Amino acid sequence: MLNSFPVALAAGIIFGFLSGLGIGGGSLLVMWLTLMLGVNASDARCINLLFFVPCALCASIFRWKQGSLPVRKLPVPILMGCILAGTFSMLSAQLNTALLKKIFGFLLIGTGIRELFYRPRNAK
Repeated sequence: MLNSFPVALAAGIIFGFLSGLGIGGGSLLVMWLTLMLGVNASDARCINLLFFVPCALCASIFRWKQGSLPVRKLPVPILMGCILAGTFSMLSAQLNTALLKKIFGFLLIGTGIRELFYRPRNAK
């Protein structure tokens, strides 16, 4: 039942919506794929990367149209993101995955704690 097209469509819509909001739909997608569908972690990460590309593109276009995407500041982060993603993708085979999982877990916990206590500064 979980592998049926309607369930996959509903999951894609939900995770795409959450990704567009910047909530972390990709992380939830990986958990869905591994825990609910039994996909191995490596395949789930690959699927997540392919899922993220159109989600990020659509969200970026809408943010740009709203005027909240500073286009002039984008080239450096895009370039560095591509370089580092490629570099660490090549290095991932040599890295200790157990250590990476722990580091990622701490990163998620730290980000969650920060979000709980974050207070925006008043704009002057």
